[in-house]
Amino acid sequence: MAARETSASEHPAEDTSAGTTPATPTGFRDELRDAVSLRTVLLVAGVLLVQIAFVASYVGAFHHPTPHDVAVGVVAPGSSQQQVIAKLDGAAGHPVSAEAVADRATALARIKSADLAAALVVDPNGKTDELLVASGGGASLVTAVEQFAQHAEAQQGRSVRVTDVVPLQSGDARGLSGFYLVIGWLVGGYLVASLLGVAKGARPANPRRAAIRLGAVVPYAVLSGLGGALIVDQWLGALTGGFWSLWGLGTLLVLSSATVTMAFQTLFGTIGIGITVLLFVVLGNPSAGGAYQYQLLPAFWRHVGGWIPNGAGTDAVRRIVYFAGHGIAGEVWLIVAYVVVGAVVTMAAAVRHARREGNRVAVPATASVD
Repeated sequence: MAARETSASEHPAEDTSAGTTPATPTGFRDELRDAVSLRTVLLVAGVLLVQIAFVASYVGAFHHPTPHDVAVGVVAPGSSQQQVIAKLDGAAGHPVSAEAVADRATALARIKSADLAAALVVDPNGKTDELLVASGGGASLVTAVEQFAQHAEAQQGRSVRVTDVVPLQSGDARGLSGFYLVIGWLVGGYLVASLLGVAKGARPANPRRAAIRLGAVVPYAVLSGLGGALIVDQWLGALTGGFWSLWGLGTLLVLSSATVTMAFQTLFGTIGIGITVLLFVVLGNPSAGGAYQYQLLPAFWRHVGGWIPNGAGTDAVRRIVYFAGHGIAGEVWLIVAYVVVGAVVTMAAAVRHARREGNRVAVPATASVD
């Protein structure tokens, strides 16, 4: 017996080789199973869903722009004012929400402060009325209001002339420069956060690493905000005026997308990048009021757009450049909220992840002592 045990111990490779040598795939099915894991299949399926969502969101938002509840003031003498308001409000689909305005000067001031989208000034002595508009608030919206007013006036045997009281700057064709500026800032934010995740792991190793990662995006955000403001103002002259405000807004937008991306990565790993794309690209861009303003979008996009940094940023840029910053506080606070929540969730998730990993290490160590 001892001789046989000794003999066996002299040839360990022969005794164990059959059980330890991995099987080599011999057919196409084996090769496919070995090359494509379940995790890869799930990731590809996720990409497909994001792609389908992208198409559905953009086409759904833009395929049929129609005005909804556009704020329009009405300046008219005596009892005719309420008659005009009733006719405008009674239009099918409620494209405008009309309200009485005391005089043309008041209407002009409210349009310049972005309180009204347009105003109809009725001429009691003629058949040609004046429509005050602000293309700086959105060229597509102005076109829609003009078409509606012309149709409504024609039904009454009247005509309308249009006065643009807040015209677009010469370098801001169709009023889209601000929208693309905001997209550039947000893309930079989630790209740098994604890059840090890919380089050092989607989930920070510990809370200190998470804090370092959050801190690292601050100088990037400051430089990104500065670069965007310099390009649109000093270099291209697309959006002149409000340089310092644009710089500050850009810094906050970059931080918002970066911290939210880090939060999703810390919570869900690499999949968090896909969730970020869903929020900022698939949902945020078409609802931002860029090509078509909120009032022209279907109900879903119209209601969610203002709650995502894309929409808040686009509206804030317009208010800074064209409306002297009137009403910008709400948009700025929303973006700040994204920055704060993103940072807090990142730190909290990093603490939780570190504790979980610590428990996994501690369990085997305790078992070995016992």
